Amino acid sequence: MGSLDGKNALVTGGTAGIGLASARALAEAGAHVFLTGRKQETIDEAVASIGPSATGIRSDVSDPAQLDAIVDAITAHGGGLDAVFTNAGGGEFATLDAVTLEHYLDTFNRNVAGTMFTVQKVLPLLNSGASVILSGSTAASRGIPSFGVYAASKAAVRSFGRTWAAELAPRGIRVNTLVPGPVETPGLVGLAPAGGEKELLESLTADVTLGRIGQPAEIAAAVVFLASSASSFMTGSEMFVDGGEVQT
Repeated sequence: MGSLDGKNALVTGGTAGIGLASARALAEAGAHVFLTGRKQETIDEAVASIGPSATGIRSDVSDPAQLDAIVDAITAHGGGLDAVFTNAGGGEFATLDAVTLEHYLDTFNRNVAGTMFTVQKVLPLLNSGASVILSGSTAASRGIPSFGVYAASKAAVRSFGRTWAAELAPRGIRVNTLVPGPVETPGLVGLAPAGGEKELLESLTADVTLGRIGQPAEIAAAVVFLASSASSFMTGSEMFVDGGEVQT
């Protein structure tokens, strides 16, 4: 018996990295997982790697008009929704003097608007006892040069988690923010300039107490914990899975 047998879960940005690892782990725990992505090819590959316990949905969470596809798929399956992991998002480096309106809007649309409107859209589907897991970042707790807009967007997500925990408690819905440290994913490696991937990972490792980069499966294990009844007395909190990056 899995900890999530008979449950339905949604993972946005579930075709690679932490999102894919989380979708796979939730399915292994017994849940039927709905995962979203922007490219049909990668969605199909992700679903095939998980099996019949996964349903892929093409949707860009930064475009509210595309969120209806998520609701339609979950409604058609039946059973409502028991866990949501708003993993979709991202950002790029830009120093203060180089930030453009386009950079700002792209980052906030993906991380802030995408998170807010995804959760808002699925609110009617959330069952009593459901768990909403927001994707935070250690950047929101640190002053990282060139990452100010991204850090600010994740600080906004952290604030959402505290407010929504209070708002949704009467429905028995828990809201927590999961805060990964540096994790070896295509998104992280993609921030490095061509040929600079190894240097980026080494520089990030220097700030981690455990002396290594995290792996997607390690974050996915925390997602399953927060989605399950094992975390039933947690809400409004930040759960750091960062190898000690912000803790020491």
